[in-house]
Amino acid sequence: REIKVMSIFDRIFKPNRKKQEKVLDKGTKFVETTYGNTNYARWDGDLYRDELIRASIDAKARHISKLKVSIQGSAKKELTSKLLDAPNEWQTWSQFLYRTSTILDVANTCFIVPVYDKDFNEQGIFTLLPSKTEIVEYKGDLWVRYDLGHREKGAIEVSKCGILTKYQFRKEFYGEDNDALDNTMKLTYLETQAIKNAIKESGSYKFMAQVGNFTFADDLANERRRFTNENLGAEAVDKNGILLFPNTYTNLQQIDYKPYTIDSNRKKQIQDNVYNYFGVNEAILQNKADSEMLDAFFNGAIEPFSIQLSEVLTRMIFSKRERRQGNAVFATANRLQYMSVSQKVSMAKELGDRGAIYIDEIRELFNYPPLPNGDGQHAPLRGEYKFVDDEANNSGEEGATE
Repeated sequence: REIKVMSIFDRIFKPNRKKQEKVLDKGTKFVETTYGNTNYARWDGDLYRDELIRASIDAKARHISKLKVSIQGSAKKELTSKLLDAPNEWQTWSQFLYRTSTILDVANTCFIVPVYDKDFNEQGIFTLLPSKTEIVEYKGDLWVRYDLGHREKGAIEVSKCGILTKYQFRKEFYGEDNDALDNTMKLTYLETQAIKNAIKESGSYKFMAQVGNFTFADDLANERRRFTNENLGAEAVDKNGILLFPNTYTNLQQIDYKPYTIDSNRKKQIQDNVYNYFGVNEAILQNKADSEMLDAFFNGAIEPFSIQLSEVLTRMIFSKRERRQGNAVFATANRLQYMSVSQKVSMAKELGDRGAIYIDEIRELFNYPPLPNGDGQHAPLRGEYKFVDDEANNSGEEGATE
């Protein structure tokens, strides 16, 4: 018996297909209360193609991919059990986080939608590019209408989606475009073209000279072609020889190509503009940042993303009643990983001897796995081990050392 494998498109859009078709045909574009439409806008020069911008986006996405996603509460056990393992069947959490961060930085908007099985049961979540989306209204409800190309179109309720945004001002659902980088990108493009032209022109020779005894313009053009072919063309007799000029040539001069290049100060300003826009710096890009820089980078770039993602996923996955009962999704990072090795050793010694952290927590500082059988859920006290539980805490004596 032939088994049909459901594609990503099928898993996201095919459930409840009849209602979606009505939305696709009859849904009216939602006009936002502020000026501007809901169409996704971006710098038309393809922002992600620029080397510096791609490196800046990648640097942040690599750190964000290290976030740990955890779920609190007992609601939707089957779904949360699958999410704890992976966001969907095609990606790991690190891949999902990396792509989500990248889409958000490039587009300033990122849609997260549920993934279903054939029985319309939620199986995970997936990120969508916002480039071909629009918000439409159908019978009082808002939908995200999406065009994947190849005649594949779908729609899903906004209430079931999670929407991450950056630079959100004029529109209710979409972030701003990247026109603030337009002047910077034009300068970068012009410099790149100047360098390409300089390399191209450096391998060629150009001369100018006065030529006498020519009455007609056609004669001058023919002489130019003759000289080029005999001395510089593919049919030149000896390409390694010298150029021969008849005595009709006077004031012969070689034309030097001097391309325009941006000075170092202006180039640094362009780099700083990109760094400021994406919240990174050169040390972050080149993995040279120390613990203080990394901590500042976490506070300014990683933590705001983790908070927004946690809130969006919580609202998307759990109902209002389930959220009130304490169900939530958290994307967190161990900030202590940004400390230097000497700082980690000092912290492990000071807090470990005082029983403030578990052995597994100390091991995590150095990227070691937890001890098997829960043996790491003990606090080392003055070189000895003490099991921390209610009985030990109530007795005040068990496991104590002299």
